[in-house]
Amino acid sequence: MSARRILIAALVAALSLVTACSGGSSDDQAALPGGSELVKKSAEAMRGAKSAAFTMETEGTPPVPVKKATGRLSGTGDADGTINIDLAGSLQEIQFVLIGETVHFKGVTGGFQKISRSQLAAIYDPSAILNPDKGIVQLLGTALDPKTEAVEKVDGTDAYRVAATLSQQVLATMVPGLSQGVNGRLWIDKATSRLLKADLPMNGGKVIVTFRDYDVPVQVTAPAE
Repeated sequence: MSARRILIAALVAALSLVTACSGGSSDDQAALPGGSELVKKSAEAMRGAKSAAFTMETEGTPPVPVKKATGRLSGTGDADGTINIDLAGSLQEIQFVLIGETVHFKGVTGGFQKISRSQLAAIYDPSAILNPDKGIVQLLGTALDPKTEAVEKVDGTDAYRVAATLSQQVLATMVPGLSQGVNGRLWIDKATSRLLKADLPMNGGKVIVTFRDYDVPVQVTAPAE
């Protein structure tokens, strides 16, 4: 077979593959559940969450003071973890342990100090994430025009990717300093309907929040003084 015929055969095969893939994608899209149904089921599933671990991190330079946060959350509102916050242009890492109305916190140097929960909330209150009156449940319940886009894996778990307009008022409880609504994307666990990830584009960059270890027992204890 001549080189010209080999090239033509290769092009035909490639075009056939593209056509087949395009047809499959269309069928898959039609088979996806509706976005409204998914966010409603996810809100119901999140209402029953007893605990979770979370990570919040930024890409680029979005206009929020907390640049990264990681931690564990209990259903009772206790939490522990670390916060990286921009204070007057200087990035500071703070360890926190939130028990009841008391927050134990520690910077890079020195020991733990105490502030009240309300004082922490002015900076960042991670316990609001699982609070059904403030956090994820409200975020899902107020999502506007949700559209299911695809099935993707998040850390090896099959999830529906849903695009939606998300409320600034609700998001601000989880991403302090956020001053705008967001056209974001949510990844909802296909098996459990729990929220696995939120991608929140905004001016200058984005904030990505991920969740894992739902209902794994969390025991938060005060640090030694």
